[in-house]
Amino acid sequence: MTSKFKGLMVILDGLGDGGIAGFQGKTPLEAAHTPVMDRLVREGMAALIDPLHQGVPVGTHTGTGILLGIPPKDIAHLTRGPVEAAGIGLTSEWGDILIRCNFATLEEWGDSFRIIDRRAGRIAEDTLELVRELVDVDVGDGISATLYPATQHRAVLRLSGEELSAAISDTDPGSAFQDRGAIRSAPQEAGTAAARTAHALNRFTYLAHSHLDNHPVNRLRRKNGLLAANGILCRSAGKNTQPTSLVKRLGLKGCVIAGESTVVGLAKMLKFQVVSEPGFTSLPNTDLNRKVAATRAALEENDIVFLHVKGPDICAHDKNPEEKKKLLEAFDRQLAELTNQNLVIAVTGDHSTNSNTGDHTGDPVPSLLFNPLGRRDLCTQFGESHCAGGGLGRISATGFLCSMLDAMGFMHKYKPGESLFYSNHTY
Repeated sequence: MTSKFKGLMVILDGLGDGGIAGFQGKTPLEAAHTPVMDRLVREGMAALIDPLHQGVPVGTHTGTGILLGIPPKDIAHLTRGPVEAAGIGLTSEWGDILIRCNFATLEEWGDSFRIIDRRAGRIAEDTLELVRELVDVDVGDGISATLYPATQHRAVLRLSGEELSAAISDTDPGSAFQDRGAIRSAPQEAGTAAARTAHALNRFTYLAHSHLDNHPVNRLRRKNGLLAANGILCRSAGKNTQPTSLVKRLGLKGCVIAGESTVVGLAKMLKFQVVSEPGFTSLPNTDLNRKVAATRAALEENDIVFLHVKGPDICAHDKNPEEKKKLLEAFDRQLAELTNQNLVIAVTGDHSTNSNTGDHTGDPVPSLLFNPLGRRDLCTQFGESHCAGGGLGRISATGFLCSMLDAMGFMHKYKPGESLFYSNHTY
C-alpha cells in the first residue's frame, strides 16, 4: 500500500452559518441531509477553522488564498483588485492600480449617491456593453481609467498614469453601511500619489454614473422592471504581485476547478492549472455534475485538486437559508462520485456567511478531513456543533492545509526558514 495519496479539497464558499429560526436553531449545514459528508466525517476527523484570526471576518480572496497555500503574512497584504484582474486575464503595466468593483444601482443624493442596490440586482448580462462606455476615461492629472467586466455584477477598474498609489480608501461602504451612500475615496498615506489616486477614483465615480445612467441597456432594464446598473462602487485597490504557495513549495501539481473570477484569479496567480467552463457559474445554478466530472478528470493528472463552489455564499448573502440547505444537499449527492479509498478528502469553506444578516462573519468554519490511513474521532455528523468537538480541534486554515498535505504523505520534517508558510502571524 502506497504511503502517498492524491488529495481533493472541497471549498464550499461561505459554508459556516448561524442558527436559523426556521430550522429550529440549526444552521443550514446542520439541517441539511448530507449522508456522504456525514460518512466522511465519521471515518475521518472534524475541525473548526479560523481562516486568518479568530473572530475576524475575511473575504473570499483571503480565505481561499490561505487554503491554496499562500502564507498568512502574504495573504494579509493581498488585495482583491489584482486577484480579480488575474481572474479575467487582465494584464497591466508596472504602477497601474487595479480595483475590484461592483456594478450598482445609484441615484444622485446631494453631492454624493444614494445606494439602491450594491449589486444592481446581481446583473448577469450586458455588462460588456456597459463597460464600452468606460474605456480610457480621462479622470485628470494624466490618469486614465478603464473598466473591465468580471463575473456577473463584478468588474475590475484599472487606473493608469504616473505616480499612483494603492493606499486609498474604498467608495463601497459595504452592505452594513449601505444607507450612508457611496463614500468619497481618501488617501491612506501621506504624499501626493495617494491623494492624486483618490481624486481620480472619485472623478471616475461621477463620470461612470453620467455615462451609464441613460445607457440603452439601462433604459431597457428599467422598462423590464429591472434595476439599472448605473454606477460603480470600488474597493480593495492594489498592484500586481506574485504570491507563493506551500503546495508549490512541496513540488505538488495542483488544479483549481472554479467558476468565480476571484478564485480563478488566485489560481492563475499561483500558476495552478485552472478548469472553468461556461456552466461553472458563481450562483446556486452552477453545473455541479460537470464540476465533479472535471474534478475526476483533473485528479488523473494532478496531485491535489481544489473544487470551489460559490453558491452557498450567494444564498447566505441573499438571506435564503433554505436555498443554501438545498444546495448543500445537492452537492453532497454529487460528492459521492468522488469518494474512494485512495484519496484524501477535505471539505471546508473559505469563511462563514450568516443567512440571517447576509454578511460574512468571524465564526469558525466547520471542516472535515478524511484520510484512508488516518485517525478517527467521535464526530458523527458534519455540522458546526458537531465539528466543535472534532479531533483536529479549532485550528487555522494553514494548519488544516498542512494536516491534509501530511495525510497525503507530502509534508517533510520542518526545515529552518520555512516558518513563513506555517506561522499564523500576519505582521
